Amino acid sequence: MGLTRGQRLACVLAVLVLVWAVVHFSGLKSQISVQLLHDEFERHRFNGLLLFAALFVLGNLIQIPGWLFLVAAVVALGPLWGGLATYFAACTSCVTTFWVIRWAGGDALRGFGGRLGARLWARLDAHPLQSVFVLRLFFQTMPALNYALAMSGLKFRHYLLGTLAGLPLPILLYCLFFDVLARWLHWPVP
Repeated sequence: MGLTRGQRLACVLAVLVLVWAVVHFSGLKSQISVQLLHDEFERHRFNGLLLFAALFVLGNLIQIPGWLFLVAAVVALGPLWGGLATYFAACTSCVTTFWVIRWAGGDALRGFGGRLGARLWARLDAHPLQSVFVLRLFFQTMPALNYALAMSGLKFRHYLLGTLAGLPLPILLYCLFFDVLARWLHWPVP
């Protein structure tokens, strides 16, 4: 016998609380800084990229917006490498979040929302790739969006392709904006 919608949502909440507790009580939260990322990238580019991606994944799972990671990457690496690192980490985070939340919550959001929800689900079903692409353009890696799409019953390939296609433009615009802002504020940017 399968879990009810409420039980699946409770599982998602339990995963969220567990990840938050691990990050909070392990002291990991206080260890992370822009300087740590910069130093790790300088010492070992590959390890620095993996650390950055892992932190992005954890951050998205506990509802930290992705643009904060992008700012850290731009300040630590400059706009080009920071943008590329953010794209890799953001895609990794979205995919990981999809599978963790899909595992815990299944398609628990299907059926919510009454008439409006029915219209939204119909739109998502009729144009899944286009829907994810547009949502990524406007909301990028917003944790709530990742959770909602994971529990929507959307096929992974539509999620992945829409994410891969929808993230580059907003990341590029954020990189340019934060690079100009950092230079205006006289932050040292590589």
